[in-house]
Amino acid sequence: MSDAPLPPGLDRASFDKALGELRKTLGDDKVLATELDRQTYLDPYALGTGLDHESCGALTPTSVEDVQAIVGIANAHKLPLWPVARGKNLGYGAAAPVLAGTAVVDMTRMNRILDVDTEFAHCTIEPGVGFYQMDEHLTANRIPLWMSVPANGWGSLVGNALERGIGYTPYGDNTSKLCGLEVVMPDGKLVRTGLGAMDGNKAWANYQYGFGTSWDQMFAQSNFGIVTKANMWLMPEPELSFHALVNLPRMEDIVWAMDVLAKLRLSGVVDHNVVFGNYLHDASAMTTRADWYDGPGPIPDDVAEKIQKKFNVGWWTFHISVYGDEPVAMAKKGLIDAAFKDKLATPIPWVPLRPGEPREPLAVAAGKPFVLPLAVVNWMGGRGGHIGFSPILPPSGKLAWEAFLRRKKRFEAMGLDYYSSFTVGHRHIANVNMILYDRDDAEMTKKAHDLFVQMIGDAREEGYGEYRTHIDFMDAVSKTYDFNGGALMRLNEAVKDTLDPNGIIAPGKNGIWPARLRKGRVA
Repeated sequence: MSDAPLPPGLDRASFDKALGELRKTLGDDKVLATELDRQTYLDPYALGTGLDHESCGALTPTSVEDVQAIVGIANAHKLPLWPVARGKNLGYGAAAPVLAGTAVVDMTRMNRILDVDTEFAHCTIEPGVGFYQMDEHLTANRIPLWMSVPANGWGSLVGNALERGIGYTPYGDNTSKLCGLEVVMPDGKLVRTGLGAMDGNKAWANYQYGFGTSWDQMFAQSNFGIVTKANMWLMPEPELSFHALVNLPRMEDIVWAMDVLAKLRLSGVVDHNVVFGNYLHDASAMTTRADWYDGPGPIPDDVAEKIQKKFNVGWWTFHISVYGDEPVAMAKKGLIDAAFKDKLATPIPWVPLRPGEPREPLAVAAGKPFVLPLAVVNWMGGRGGHIGFSPILPPSGKLAWEAFLRRKKRFEAMGLDYYSSFTVGHRHIANVNMILYDRDDAEMTKKAHDLFVQMIGDAREEGYGEYRTHIDFMDAVSKTYDFNGGALMRLNEAVKDTLDPNGIIAPGKNGIWPARLRKGRVA
């Protein structure tokens, strides 16, 4: 059995002492440090072996007091910690830490649904609560509230929101639906944000700010504390909704369609994130590449046409919905029909949904967990993997077209299949360029890595930045945020060093390193 990797500054004797204190304080069942345990927390889609991000083991708290004890012992021994809600951040590193030798703090066992307020549509939950668990709770108790679910329904509501993940109902900007957090700070003290700073406040989950400085966003994509509880707003079940899949036959259709969708989003007629993707969305989830083509290089155009015909999709497709009381939903549906009337060969094929009708066929569009999209990792064969490069652009058809041409050329130059989508938000589009690869093919994996690096440079050259990234590229992406010589990173580092002088909470997350690890990442 191989020894656990050690973080900088800890020798084997010091590590064993820290582990012993953790076992004594938490109990043996909450300290997972065998070789099998460490393998369990490796990135399943790693661009390589994943051992460069291997943890020294995992800690599985079941209470706030456990988390505080972990933080106290970690400070005493300068043992770095990597908090994860459920560890399902797939495509971004999953549960693996940036710094090898870090201990994962797996919050999966802190999974209590503490409250669901049916009148005012909010919940209070721990970070281990998953989308399926919440769905079962809402369904079993006939609570007419919806979540907004991402493509990976295995994950955590709180974890997804803290990573700025998205769903596909009107509440799909999940981070914006946080309303007060409970956080164990790096010194082990407990803080509540917003109105929760008043002991016993009865409106904590109703108002997102409070008195004075508001801190909720400080804990999103950061390493400034460990969230142990959160309030989140849920969506009241609509009286009526309509849902449709729209196919666009030509590559060039992205230009006009993106402009139409952007106007509908800006006006509020469409009030959810619209995923606008190419034909591989369907093909890669339902089949493998070998079913279509086994030659070298990217899929040829004639094969792409066969795929589109088989799945009855266009070169591009997008999902669109409307929600609300019946007069509102009908009016919005009419406005969308009018906006597309002269552009589409056939009317939009709307499917209505009312309370009590099955939502499962509509999945994430109706707030139901779904995991089929994860099947895309099987596309290239072998031990598949995926990683997405997602810069943020203004919602312009012209800019989307230019980004499409440049990214497609990059993919094809690497001999990889172009898989991309544009998620249309309120005033932006997130251009998700999904790289699919076979982890058993070293050459392909290297090409996936190199393609990602190229796209970071391309986006910076174009004036765009990624909003969320894989652990391999956090330093590289953070360096593209370079205004005034990296002033924002200096601010982040100042906060980090003040709150976490021992640098124990998630060192390296999103490029934020503590002082003792900042230069050459050594103690």
